[in-house]
Amino acid sequence: MGPATSLHYTANGNWVGDTYVPGPAGFNLADISDPSLLSVLPANTRALVYVGQCDGTGKGSAFLNAVQGFQSNPRLYGFYLMDEPHPSACPAVNLEAESDWLHANIPGAKTFVVLENQSETASPTYQNTYNPANTHIDLYGLDPYPCRADPGLNGCNDTWIALAVHAAESAGVPLADVVPVYQTFGGGSWADDGGGQYLLPTATQETQLLADWAHAVPSPPFDYAYSWGAQNGDTALGQSPDLQAVLRTHNGR
Repeated sequence: MGPATSLHYTANGNWVGDTYVPGPAGFNLADISDPSLLSVLPANTRALVYVGQCDGTGKGSAFLNAVQGFQSNPRLYGFYLMDEPHPSACPAVNLEAESDWLHANIPGAKTFVVLENQSETASPTYQNTYNPANTHIDLYGLDPYPCRADPGLNGCNDTWIALAVHAAESAGVPLADVVPVYQTFGGGSWADDGGGQYLLPTATQETQLLADWAHAVPSPPFDYAYSWGAQNGDTALGQSPDLQAVLRTHNGR
């Protein structure tokens, strides 16, 4: 039933008022950006704070404003610094400064980024982007999203997950630092790199994706289901009872 880890994260639409809605599906790593939410987390749930700035730690930086109010707390897991940044817009040195600041000022907090593939999904590369050597970031998400309605593919490609993991390792990201990002969305206005659209996996397909990830990344620090909330007119995990059932079984084992 997928990679073996005790921490499970899903992004977007996590909160209705002070209620953490993915909790009943077994998710115990909450998406937050407001430090006040730390006090209303359910029992046995920790927080991953989304930042999304990449402007370093200079005077007046938006990064420092975004993390203001957070401090060492047993309910705080870490900081999601950026989602699929590109080196031309987000220099590695800025992420290095942010990660170093968090490590120095909030001891024990993990830093996390989701990498963007710089090529086609079938031939991925993360070379000259981000790794522990040039950013000091702790953990790296990979999101090949292999279920698509592309010409020649109307389903899920079973090889793309392993290719992404091998490419990340070749770019200097240790396997122990890789976080699998499960596809739990489809449809809407998202366009993929193969001339088609992403497909919402069926329950059977999601189970196979978990197995593919388990083969490639057996024991990650945490796993990530993208996404709980819809982002672009798509159907996401929060609207799919079938996929919630699959993830609930995986998360609760």
